[in-house]
Amino acid sequence: MALLIPPVPHATKAEWRAWAREARSSVPDASATLCAALASFLRDHGVRRVLAYRALPGEPDVSALATEFELLTSRARFRPEPHLTLHPWASATELSRFGALQPPADAPRESLGTVDAALLPALAFDVRGVRLGYGGGFYDRLLPGFGGLVVGVVWSALVVPQLPADPHDVLAGFLATETGVRPSRP
Repeated sequence: MALLIPPVPHATKAEWRAWAREARSSVPDASATLCAALASFLRDHGVRRVLAYRALPGEPDVSALATEFELLTSRARFRPEPHLTLHPWASATELSRFGALQPPADAPRESLGTVDAALLPALAFDVRGVRLGYGGGFYDRLLPGFGGLVVGVVWSALVVPQLPADPHDVLAGFLATETGVRPSRP
């Protein structure tokens, strides 16, 4: 499948987001294949506790990992400033404003310090591990100083040579796609 990519030197994040949404709409779901490769990678790295995400339409669904790993998920909070809190995976029982399941406001919280790996959803990644998110900056505020593995999860068609980056962007050290897991190239 040939995907048109905006010109790298001139494209804004908004243009990249529009491209990625369009491109993602034609990518077939290969979540089972992606999860098998990701589970093997996580096992090989001794991972037990994983910060995962509840998939939005079009994103790889990583919920199959819950049979083998202790998964946590997040809740987006907007006051006093936007941030994520972490909660047990099974506590995600209500629909967020973004359209994914999330834990209720009073769900028990977990500490990021107990997490071995964080899985980052995205519209796209570049080969350096730069994430094109949805524009809220939630993971960029959560993960600075995180000592575990940071794994970007995206379809291979949405891994591009270069995305625009800001100094505060948290990079993924690894990229997981339906073709496997590989280190990013910072």
